[in-house]
Amino acid sequence: MTAYVLPPEDVLRAREKLVLDHFHDEVAHQWDEVLATFPHPHYELIASMTVHDGDAAVRGYYRDTRTAFPDQDHEILALRHTADAVVVEFWLTGTHLGPLGKIPPTGGRHRTRMTAYFLFDEHENLVTERIYFDQLTVLKQLLATLNKKNPKDLLTLTRALLGAASTAGTPPDPRLLTT
Repeated sequence: MTAYVLPPEDVLRAREKLVLDHFHDEVAHQWDEVLATFPHPHYELIASMTVHDGDAAVRGYYRDTRTAFPDQDHEILALRHTADAVVVEFWLTGTHLGPLGKIPPTGGRHRTRMTAYFLFDEHENLVTERIYFDQLTVLKQLLATLNKKNPKDLLTLTRALLGAASTAGTPPDPRLLTT
């Protein structure tokens, strides 16, 4: 596959269907179906420079993010094809009802614009979902709903900021540093 030649229309349509099914099954929390879209599940979150590789790691990622945002949903804005990928621009939405790593639940909602690259190999297998977004945009929205005059909300704000700061020194996954 060369970088300048798109695959035939039937291949593009098959990729698009797989990606749309993937999104649908994520919202429905049908993890077996989502994982079946990959021969080997592999997510790369560029904002946090983390990788979730393999069935157990990706299921853990789903568990953690859906504990934090049980109503997580997607609003797809655009879908584009490249020689080896489907690129999806979307809004990710959700209500922060559970811990997000070390950040306690705030009850706040977020609506964050993101881009996901669904990368395919030469055999048309989905090999990676690579997601780009701004973590600060999410955090800012989650914290904005806290009442800074309420002692309970001030405690939550303090814990959330300490939790966010504790991840700032986390080293990036080395697989994301070599290109």
